[in-house]
Amino acid sequence: MSDFESTTAFLGKWGRFQQQVFFLLCLRSIPTGYIGLSVVFLADTPQHRCFIPAHANVSAAWRNRSVPPEEGPGGGLALSQCSRYRLEDMVRFSEGDLLPGVDVNLTNVATEGCLDGWEYDQSVYTSTVVSEWDLVCDDQWKKPLTSSVFFFGILIGSFISGQLSDRFGRKIVTILALVVQAFFTFISIFSPSWAFFCCLYFFVGVGNSSGFVAAFVLGTEIFGPHVRKIFSTLGSNLVFAVGYMLLPLFAFITRDWKMLLVALTLPIPLYLPLWWYVPESPRWLLSQGRVEEAEAIIREAAKKNKIEPPSLIFVQIRIMQLHSMTDIVFLLNSLICIAIAYFAVSLNTVNLHGNSYLNCFLSATVELPAYVLSWIMFRRCSRRLCLFSTLFTTGLFLLFVQLMPANLTYVAIAFEMIAKFAVTIAFSIVYGYTVEVYPTVLRTTALGTSSMIARIGSILSPYIIYLRSYSLSLPYILIGCFSVLCALLSLLLPETYGMPLPDTISQMQRFPG
Repeated sequence: MSDFESTTAFLGKWGRFQQQVFFLLCLRSIPTGYIGLSVVFLADTPQHRCFIPAHANVSAAWRNRSVPPEEGPGGGLALSQCSRYRLEDMVRFSEGDLLPGVDVNLTNVATEGCLDGWEYDQSVYTSTVVSEWDLVCDDQWKKPLTSSVFFFGILIGSFISGQLSDRFGRKIVTILALVVQAFFTFISIFSPSWAFFCCLYFFVGVGNSSGFVAAFVLGTEIFGPHVRKIFSTLGSNLVFAVGYMLLPLFAFITRDWKMLLVALTLPIPLYLPLWWYVPESPRWLLSQGRVEEAEAIIREAAKKNKIEPPSLIFVQIRIMQLHSMTDIVFLLNSLICIAIAYFAVSLNTVNLHGNSYLNCFLSATVELPAYVLSWIMFRRCSRRLCLFSTLFTTGLFLLFVQLMPANLTYVAIAFEMIAKFAVTIAFSIVYGYTVEVYPTVLRTTALGTSSMIARIGSILSPYIIYLRSYSLSLPYILIGCFSVLCALLSLLLPETYGMPLPDTISQMQRFPG
């Protein structure tokens, strides 16, 4: 394959063709943003207590004092969410006109589990997946599993998107993933059980990641070096953050998990016309030997940019048919740690002090300047230095969070937002970094496989947050230590700053050793 970038340089850097593809592919990231973290609200746990049946002959005084106190994960006393005073005792005391805490010493009253189910506070949510199927107390393990199933779908989607895109093309996978995502998001509303919901939600994850990976590679292969850096670190990620910012807005308006899914599905069909306005990757077409189709796209681009193309564009074609999977496990430790840190901090926003909708919005807003800074760093800094500095900062501030006294809540939130800011930069840079390492014939497979490896971290992240039920500081200690360790490991990675995008295996930068 002749040097693609020098061959197509006559198109210019920022003509009408590049502008159209850039903005359309960036807009494609909006659904990825709001669906990718929708589990934050779909599976949040409302405040709850044991339900006392209306027909039970229990006085108002005993109904108000039916829940015993217990020690919480933070060490203080809190009302139990999984037990109540024994119902037959409360009925007996009510019939005898005995008042709790006055005539009856509550420490001597026996307790029992929530035999009649739970009642949920509806001041924040009308309903969630948790309240729909009572994923609390003995079944609370199902809540992080719900998130992990979705992220496992993202893992599988990242892998198969690479395989399908390298085989059938980037464009078709980009559009097909939208259809899959919209279909399974909508029919999840009619799930008869938690298990069935998880099965459908898995395929939502598959569509969410496969489309993003394919569209990301499609953009990086179409654009020249200057626009590619903007697209890979700023453009698509910035619009992803906008989609993420829309999520708490949708959730605040709907307050119900089913209506939230409807709101998330409705905008997706608007993206289907992208099929007619975004072309296939000319680089991929050349790697498949489809020279005439690649030339037709370049000539159409030249026409839109009002440039006269040369009579012969691609002179020498050398097709590399190498699809080995042995070399594309890239940044294994760093990718997993970045994903753990990013998704754990994002999922933890509903557990922070204050309004959960506002906290999620702030978490999304923090990403906007982070993506701008990632673009600046990607243009001017060593890739290894970028990853080391951002991961080390993430780990440092997360370790600081668990050192904060309980009365400095807002300082702890500020430290967590700084960590989110830093890990977002790392997450943005690592995508562009992966694109720079691998050649055209392997790029989507490599990015998809690397994204798949990263999803191991996202699958683990809900369970790291689940450790809060045992110790509030344990998640911060684990994520902080992982981040610092991976910051040190990132110094062993190859440097691609200032290098041309490789088209063949021989042009790849070598890993140390």
